[in-house]
Amino acid sequence: MPEIGDTAPDFELKNQDGQTVRLSDLRGQKVILFAYPKAATSGCTTQACGFRDALPQIETHNAVVLGISPDEPDALKKWREKEGLAYDLLSDPTHETLEAWGAWGEKSMYGKKYFGVVRSHWVIDEAGKIVDTQVKVSPKDSVVKALKVLGG
Repeated sequence: MPEIGDTAPDFELKNQDGQTVRLSDLRGQKVILFAYPKAATSGCTTQACGFRDALPQIETHNAVVLGISPDEPDALKKWREKEGLAYDLLSDPTHETLEAWGAWGEKSMYGKKYFGVVRSHWVIDEAGKIVDTQVKVSPKDSVVKALKVLGG
């Protein structure tokens, strides 16, 4: 799992339109990368719409937002359109990237244990260094904490 001060592990994933997005292509900008369990669920919508609503403020800090989940691009596209999300949502159906970033782990619901996405976010600086990492963050706190790191 990457830590503060580490160079962010690069990845190459398809977005909601099936286009390839590489983290390394965004060098020169700050990046807020957030991991969420499933598109169109209540907590994920709270987190995603929080970043949507804060996007004008985020952009004043030369930053972009990327969301990542195991959802397929078609599901991401429908959710993005429904919620008016103006940033890329990335599909990681094999959860390889989520695992590398420490956002895939054991969870528990109603006494059942299973593996899934651990809601998280990272803030990456223009040089590709991680300046903040929040694993197991609440949907609302994710947005507030990321903005604070950006200086907002």
